[in-house]
Amino acid sequence: MRSIGPPPDSIYLAGPTAVGKSELVAALAQRLNGEIVGADAFQVYRGLDLLTAKPDAATLARAPHHLIGEIPLTESFDVARYRALASERMSEIAQRGRTPIVVGGTGLYLRALTHGLADLPPPDEKLRTELSSQPLDQLLERLNELDPVAAKQIDRKNPRRVVRALEVCLATGRPFSSFREQWAETPQVRAVLLHRHREELYARIDRRTIAMFAAGVVDEVKAVSEIGPTASQAIGFREIRELLEGRLTESECITRIQQQTRNYAKRQLTWFRKEPHFRIVELIERETDESQLERVCAALNS
Repeated sequence: MRSIGPPPDSIYLAGPTAVGKSELVAALAQRLNGEIVGADAFQVYRGLDLLTAKPDAATLARAPHHLIGEIPLTESFDVARYRALASERMSEIAQRGRTPIVVGGTGLYLRALTHGLADLPPPDEKLRTELSSQPLDQLLERLNELDPVAAKQIDRKNPRRVVRALEVCLATGRPFSSFREQWAETPQVRAVLLHRHREELYARIDRRTIAMFAAGVVDEVKAVSEIGPTASQAIGFREIRELLEGRLTESECITRIQQQTRNYAKRQLTWFRKEPHFRIVELIERETDESQLERVCAALNS
């Protein structure tokens, strides 16, 4: 059984990290009398604003934002909970006569809204803890034995995804991939994928990481006393903890975070290539904000 889905007139704006989603979606919400619903696995958490590149205060003030900075760092969070919360917020926005606009780079969250979710079993915290303690290569080998299809399709560098797939296999006795068969259908949605030339995107990532350190991200991470297993997977958290422990220099830490973020952007782009219902809008570095907004609106109406 599937939960109630989002309103059919919702808009989706996706793209890799650092592509420029936050400012553009705020302008889009102002243009369309909309409210914004985040679709980011780490921005949903309360705290670590710099590390997770949350929109700044000025951007947040331009339009109402939802599911950004709402979940305590100590709590686990998964796609099923996200879909339920996002669908609820989107329905409330529509009831107010406004347009729900979903924005983010977590492809699984976006697909859960556009395609729905199968009746997956709830998380088994004991089994999840047991699996999470095992090396990733061992988990992948086990997943390949239980579900070769999922082992080929899954993000093999994301331990959370691998653990969840194994958890479902072991809890249900069914391949994890069998729950995703409904995703083969292409939904009818208004959706845009923001894109940039890869070298330009990587340069933006590198600059943002340097700015993040200048703004005090090390102190932000240092101030975290308790954090759960999901939030602690945010890119850079582990590296900054190593910096604080004296196991990395600041230069080494910045370089590692830049590389990990570039790798993440590459995986995001690979995921979004499988979403044919998203119309691509190529962003150009020196283009005006108004021009970008006009092209996004044109793509949504085409």
